[in-house]
Amino acid sequence: LLCPCFIYGAYVFLPFDAPLLPTVSARLVYTLRCAAFATFPIVLGMIVSGISRLCSSALEPFGELQQEVEIHRTYVSQSVHLFILYFFNMAVLATYLPQEVLKLIPLLTGLFAISRLIYWLSYAIGRSFRAFGFSMTFLPLLAMLLWNLYSMFVVEPENLLA
Repeated sequence: LLCPCFIYGAYVFLPFDAPLLPTVSARLVYTLRCAAFATFPIVLGMIVSGISRLCSSALEPFGELQQEVEIHRTYVSQSVHLFILYFFNMAVLATYLPQEVLKLIPLLTGLFAISRLIYWLSYAIGRSFRAFGFSMTFLPLLAMLLWNLYSMFVVEPENLLA
């Protein structure tokens, strides 16, 4: 319930608009530029994972990982998988959105980055708290997927493969 409220509040109250993007290629480049900011939590997770692996007291580098190292490694792995799904859905979404609503692309990117950081923090605190951060990542992704499928098969079925 918080994700639509965050997105709507940011859409209404943040004072920026998307640039004029008349072609599909311009929209895809805009999406690619916005998606670069969504990699920040993943790169930060990789750095912290590397540092925690270097600072761990394990004598064997390929042996059993400590819990501190395992948390960061799991976070990075899951974040990469979700980022791939996010990016492809965002690219398709950018092609179907009207010009007036393209402001959603950077807002959804920011929500993805913030929700991954919240997930990482809650996962480090305890595994039972991670549902909130994961749902903030997964539910907007699911909503984008449903909107993309609706747009492809119901709104413009004649341009499905065009």
